[in-house]
Amino acid sequence: MSSLWKDLRYGLRMLRLSPGFTLIAVWTLALGIGANTAIFQLIDAVRLRTIPVNNPEELATVRIADRHWGSGQFSGPYSQLSFPMWEQIRDRQQGFSQIAAWSAQQFNLATGGEIRYAKTLRVSGEFFQVLGVEPFLGRLLGPADDQPGCAIGGADISYAFWQRNYGGDPAIVGKRLSLDGNSFEIVGVTPPGFNGISVGDTFDVAVPVCIEPIMSPRNNRLTIRHAWWLASIGRLKPGWRLARANAQINAVTPAILQETIPPFYDSEAVKKYLEYKLGVFAASTGFSQLRQDSETPLWLLWGISGLVLLIACANLANLMLARAGAREQQITIRLALGATRVRMIRELLSESILLALAGSICGLFLAFAVSRMLVAFLSTADNQILLDLGIDWRVLGFATSLAALTTVLFGLAPAFRATRVEPAALLQSGSRGMTGGRERFSLRRILVVSQVAISVVLLVGALLFARSLRNLTTLNTGFRQNGILITSVDFKRLHIPEDNYTEYKRQLVKAARVIPGVESATSAMLIPFGGSSWNEGIITEGSDEDQGVAWLNYIEPGYFQTLGTPLLAGRDFDDRDTRASVKVAIVNQAFVQKILKGANPLGKRFREHEPPGKPRPLYEIVGVAADNKFDDMHEDFLPFIYYPATQQEMPGPDNQIII
Repeated sequence: MSSLWKDLRYGLRMLRLSPGFTLIAVWTLALGIGANTAIFQLIDAVRLRTIPVNNPEELATVRIADRHWGSGQFSGPYSQLSFPMWEQIRDRQQGFSQIAAWSAQQFNLATGGEIRYAKTLRVSGEFFQVLGVEPFLGRLLGPADDQPGCAIGGADISYAFWQRNYGGDPAIVGKRLSLDGNSFEIVGVTPPGFNGISVGDTFDVAVPVCIEPIMSPRNNRLTIRHAWWLASIGRLKPGWRLARANAQINAVTPAILQETIPPFYDSEAVKKYLEYKLGVFAASTGFSQLRQDSETPLWLLWGISGLVLLIACANLANLMLARAGAREQQITIRLALGATRVRMIRELLSESILLALAGSICGLFLAFAVSRMLVAFLSTADNQILLDLGIDWRVLGFATSLAALTTVLFGLAPAFRATRVEPAALLQSGSRGMTGGRERFSLRRILVVSQVAISVVLLVGALLFARSLRNLTTLNTGFRQNGILITSVDFKRLHIPEDNYTEYKRQLVKAARVIPGVESATSAMLIPFGGSSWNEGIITEGSDEDQGVAWLNYIEPGYFQTLGTPLLAGRDFDDRDTRASVKVAIVNQAFVQKILKGANPLGKRFREHEPPGKPRPLYEIVGVAADNKFDDMHEDFLPFIYYPATQQEMPGPDNQIII
């Protein structure tokens, strides 16, 4: 141990004699190690780390394993189950000691006409019990809070929301909280560090699932079999593994599907529905749309940063070889005087160890800054990314492993080469140097060739990325991407009668159009990349067969002009389109190609799938709009139908005003 300490002190003295080299080496290693650690930190937070609950390895989720088709209402990235399907799963499963349902939604906290959303979890009564979460204050929602036909009652709030909105008031339990105008009693606060089970996201308030008829009286998803809005989370029974639980769910899947067929599905849709397979999947790392979107890019970035570290190590190895060459006479004399080769290698490696240690420490600080910068860069005002980027054993272990690896990569080969010499032969040859002749540049050449080869790989990758970025920036989205302002108004909170929603909305749009600097204004039920969508099966006039699924939207006149989407044929909506007039629609090019098979659309009529006893009207196509992206930049253009808002049967209180 004492000899190792002497070697390290010797290495420190040698590095102090070359401050320029030391600074360059430490900075180079800090960049390489910092970049790798920063990316690994993100991978750890998004993919590897389990959610902070009791025994997360026991958690699993039941969902549709092979969703190849779907028609109905979709409410979020994790929405795999309808409420009737969830009830069947809960009653028929055998592998879980407890299983719960949940859904993420936004409710309005504001008490005026403005909108101030709270991220809300809709949870079944077993949710917190499944996770084993204990309250920080008060109590957490339980089965008694989630009973059929329940009234507005209690709500839990997160620790962060409690601190942010109530200043950590210790008397918060029992106070009231308004969500969409409904007054809830705060019954508990979740513990610090628990941000829900959606990685990269958080929640503010948790309320029971059973209040759905009160919060959405016109769209009660507790009874709608084609409303996909729930996800499940359960804790496996002792002795049960995923494979066994999956086999049991597979066995009851046909019965579950048979009991939950949406009533408006035709024979073809029913056939596709019954082909679904339910499966059990691990949920120890939670749910994450961020993971789905960024996991592959993160692994790719990690690979790229690893190549950069290899280049840095090769460069430092060359510098270490040059330093060893400058000290060859000293090394030769010490070997001739009886110093062992092992001792000389240890002394030379001590410099590499110190450089790697200093580079790792600086790299850790750099990694924390870079990882937080990347998260801040990817976050938006409406989509804040929340990740735990603290130090855990995986990050520390990774940084330590990188330090050891870099020591080997740039220090070991130069140390061996520097001591690979015959003292007598070298002393007789004078000052030609221990790396003279054919072997002098062999290792350096290998290192240089390696750097060039890796650099070429990175250059080609950078060019491909640049081309992809150029393609993405020039991608035809179908609408203008700048100069658009979107705001939401909740008419319900303005105490406007439902019958007046449409007229009030039109007056609001008219008022916006006369604001100086505004070219045009309109409103819509849904907006591109707004996170919500709605589709239905379409049947053309004269046919009883499903022609395919189309996405729907209700819009005001001027929608296409405001978004910059060309109207290719026919007309826009206008004052002729009232609730009493003929039902009309505008479709996009994808609808013409996929639903109408390229036929002339103007004048054609169609209807949506209709539940038994509830016939749907025929709609006449009066216009054709250009295609545009709606949910994903990489998706194919979706068949779209636009209806006039004036013909909407039940206008919703939430409206998107587009300026």
